[in-house]
Amino acid sequence: MVRWGILSTAKIGVEQVIPAILDSENGTVAAIASRSETKAKVIAERFFIPHTFDSYEAMLASDTIDAVYIPLPTSQHVEWTIKAANAGKHVLCEKPISLHADQIDELIKARDANNVLVSEAYMVTYHLQWHKVRSLIADGAIGTLRHVQAAFTYFNTDPSNMRNVAALGGGALPDIGVYPTVTTRFATGSEPQRVSARVQRDPTFGTDIFATCQADFGAFEMTMYVSTQMALRQEISFHGDKGWIDVHAPYNAGLYDADVVTLHNRDHSQAENFRFAGVNQYRLEAEAFGRAISGNQTDTDEIFTLESSKKNQQLIDAIYRAGESGAWENVG
Repeated sequence: MVRWGILSTAKIGVEQVIPAILDSENGTVAAIASRSETKAKVIAERFFIPHTFDSYEAMLASDTIDAVYIPLPTSQHVEWTIKAANAGKHVLCEKPISLHADQIDELIKARDANNVLVSEAYMVTYHLQWHKVRSLIADGAIGTLRHVQAAFTYFNTDPSNMRNVAALGGGALPDIGVYPTVTTRFATGSEPQRVSARVQRDPTFGTDIFATCQADFGAFEMTMYVSTQMALRQEISFHGDKGWIDVHAPYNAGLYDADVVTLHNRDHSQAENFRFAGVNQYRLEAEAFGRAISGNQTDTDEIFTLESSKKNQQLIDAIYRAGESGAWENVG
C-alpha cells in the first residue's frame, strides 16, 4: 500500500483525490499537512487520516509517507514539487505543474537526481473513455482526422478565488485551457506546430478570462475556446472524412454529464455509444501511480510524464504569445 501525504486542505483534494485514494486498491492517506493545524485536523478526522502536520516541511521530512499529492495554488507547484522530490517523495502534482515550460526542466532534474516519480495530475488521461477515443482514431473509425473542436467554460467572478488571482497563477488557460490541449495530444498522439490566438484579460483581476485559438497539428487543426466568465460548457469532437467522435463529458466525467463517447458515421445515419458507467478517473490515476512506484505496472498503465507536461505547457505558452503578437507563433 502506498502511503500518501496530502499537501494542503485544498478543495480538489478533499472532494476528489482523498476519497479516490481511500477507495483505491493500493493506496491509503497516511498524513495531511496545512499551515493551519486546525484545518488539517478537521480533514484528518473526517477521513480518519492518522497523521497531521502544521507545516509542509514537517510532512515531507516524515517517514510516514511514500508519496505526496500537491493541490496548492499553481504559483507554488514548482517550488513544492522540487522540495518533495528532494525529500525523496514521489510526487503527483495538480495541473498545471508549471506556468512556464522552461521551469519543467528543473522538475525533470529533481526527479532524476532523486530517483522518484513525478507526474502532473491529468486524471483525464487515465479515464477509459479517452483510451477509447484514442483507439477509435487509431483504428480509422472516423477516417482521416481533419479537425478537433473544443470548448471549456464556467462563470466565476469571485475576487478571492485563486482562479481570479494573477499572483497565484489564475486564469482560464492555466486552469482549464490545458484540458483541451492535453486530451487532443493524448487522443491523436500528435504535437502542434504553431498557433494563432486571441486572449482577453479581466481589467480588475488581470487574469485571462477568455481565450480562443487555432492550433496547427500538420495533418489536422484544433480550435478551442475557454473562459472563466461564460456559461458552463465542456465539449470536444474529433471530425474526420468518414465520421466524427463526440465526448459528452470530456473533462469532468460523471459530474458534468455521463461518461459517454459517441461515434457518428459520415451521413449521421448511424451512431454508436460507448458508455463507461461508474468510472472514477481520480481513482484510476492514483492506482496507476501507485503501481508505477511499487514496480507493479500493468501493460496498459501510462503515467503522464514530465516530458509530456513540458510539451503541453509549450503549447499554452505559445497561445499567450500569439494572443499578444496577433500573429502565428511556433510551439516549442
